[in-house]
Amino acid sequence: MNTNSNTYIFIYASVMVIIVAAVLSTAATLLKDRQLQNVKNEKMQAILASANIESTPETAETLYNQFITEEWVINQTGEITDSYKASTFEIGSQRAFYLNLKTELYRKSKGEEFYSPLFVCNVEGETYYIIPLLGKGLWGPVWGNIALKSDFTTVKGVVFDHKGETPGLGAEIIFPAFTDPFVGKTIFDEEGNFTSIKVVKGGAKILPANQQIHGVDAISGGTITSNSVNDMLKDCLENYVSYIKSDK
Repeated sequence: MNTNSNTYIFIYASVMVIIVAAVLSTAATLLKDRQLQNVKNEKMQAILASANIESTPETAETLYNQFITEEWVINQTGEITDSYKASTFEIGSQRAFYLNLKTELYRKSKGEEFYSPLFVCNVEGETYYIIPLLGKGLWGPVWGNIALKSDFTTVKGVVFDHKGETPGLGAEIIFPAFTDPFVGKTIFDEEGNFTSIKVVKGGAKILPANQQIHGVDAISGGTITSNSVNDMLKDCLENYVSYIKSDK
């Protein structure tokens, strides 16, 4: 009797495990497309936000297709290797939207050939160029997008995000108090030299007067995250210098 009882329990447990596994597998399969769409929408929202275009998860793709007129892939010598438009994109091309920035920056760090994504945005006849950003924060990655005006040097807008920076300190990079001062700053000086935008501990006011246009205030108490944003801007923006100079 005990043997039969144990056998019954074993069979019952095995059947339940199989059923639960099947249910979970089915649920994961059914949710996969929705999860991928959510990630896509979130990325589109962040790209649009850098050009001050507000969107929701429901409107992100529609607005993206409306305002992002082209996607370019730029190589390290400043050449456009792939250009995407919905009407001209060919299967097998490397679309900028799906370029893995982490992988490309790693290749750059190894001295290998790498590529950088660039998004062309048109709002009421004004053209902006949106550059994705990725770096290392205090507790994890930091990332964002920066939109440059048609002169390819003046900041239209910027957004940042993070995985685990300290609330009240480094996590402040997501708020307007930190991002708004970037607007109007420039990444090249009057002689055309690349300067990036410096995140300055003690405030941009401590820079020489002619360099303050290239600096913003660091976050009080968030020095490491501020330095991470500073490094991220330089590491990512410099990848476009060759293209920008060839375009002018």
